[in-house]
Amino acid sequence: MDEPVTVVGIGAEGWSGLADPSRDALRAADIVLGGPRQLDLLDASVAATRRAWPSPLVPALPGILDELAGQRICVLASGNPMFFGIGTTLARVVGAERLRVLPHPSSVSLACARLGWAVENVELVSVVGRPLARLRRSLAPGARVLVLSAGAGSPVQIAELVAAQGFGRSPMTVLERLGEAGERIVTGTAGTWSATSDALNVVALDCVADPGARLLGETPGLPDDAYDSDGQLTKREVRAVTLAHLAPRPGELLWDVGGGAGSVGIEWMRAHRTCRAITLESRPDRAERITANAASLGVPELRVVTGTAPEALHDLPRPDVVFVGGGLTGDGVLETCWDALSGGGRLVANAVTVQTEAVLAAAHERYGGHLVRLQVSRAEPVGHFHGWRTSMPVTIWNVERAKQ
Repeated sequence: MDEPVTVVGIGAEGWSGLADPSRDALRAADIVLGGPRQLDLLDASVAATRRAWPSPLVPALPGILDELAGQRICVLASGNPMFFGIGTTLARVVGAERLRVLPHPSSVSLACARLGWAVENVELVSVVGRPLARLRRSLAPGARVLVLSAGAGSPVQIAELVAAQGFGRSPMTVLERLGEAGERIVTGTAGTWSATSDALNVVALDCVADPGARLLGETPGLPDDAYDSDGQLTKREVRAVTLAHLAPRPGELLWDVGGGAGSVGIEWMRAHRTCRAITLESRPDRAERITANAASLGVPELRVVTGTAPEALHDLPRPDVVFVGGGLTGDGVLETCWDALSGGGRLVANAVTVQTEAVLAAAHERYGGHLVRLQVSRAEPVGHFHGWRTSMPVTIWNVERAKQ
């Protein structure tokens, strides 16, 4: 059996903060892998060869471990290795059964200890190798947010985004070099932030909305004007019902075929932080608009593919759920979407025209499922009074593929 890989969490204070099991593991190692800063924290009693990670790391990792087969390997990680750390990557590469993990308190635990915040009530956002725009969806009155910074420039960028979202009054704290003798805590507000920061920092936000700030909820059915669109948009009430039929579950992948303004894919991803979506849109201008909408609504990881169904669907990862909001009358579109689903997969399609309704009626006859017709009326001014203006009806087909 291969030697176990020991992963040791180490804090900014270095060797002095390690418990005896971590020190013993490092002293017993033949080779220690880690970042240059982490390797420099080791005591002289560690006789192992020290080797810095290459960049990029993940593609090189299997080859490095194969090269070092048979040796006692120790890997250094910042704080808790299983918290946005190398430990989770190693678990995928070598298998959890081969790992021995010796954690250290994470920067989040240390920050909450300094602030007196309950860890379980904190919203956590990492911008290390991730878009800053994902912070937007965590901003809400009364929310406490910890942001894992990407470097010295992150606090200013975070403050600018928070202020632009209408939360400039929010108290903001930057905690630098947590656990070190030179630890520093700087406080202020997001709207007036100008302090320079150390590269090792965590940003804490105690969210306070500015007067007049526009606040968006997490439930499906965001206001239509939350989206930039050219009119090609699944309207609010229809969108809410459509998302209810799609029934997002954590970790699932959605195909949103015929994206328009991207609203269905965006609100699918807002349903849970692990939900994923790929939106297919044939027009490049709309595809660009979808990308901008996704960033402005806090889900910049939405993948947008410019192309036409069904051809552009063939090389995409297999979905758990498919929504078809456009292109239903195209040859092979519905069949391709259906064939892409595994047993238990779900498909929802919306139709407005007589022709697309006919496609759904035939699909219902062939595959089963449920048909729903939805019509929305809105009160609009009629002179000095109001009257009901009725929108075109939308037919929704919802079906689940039988498990094999």
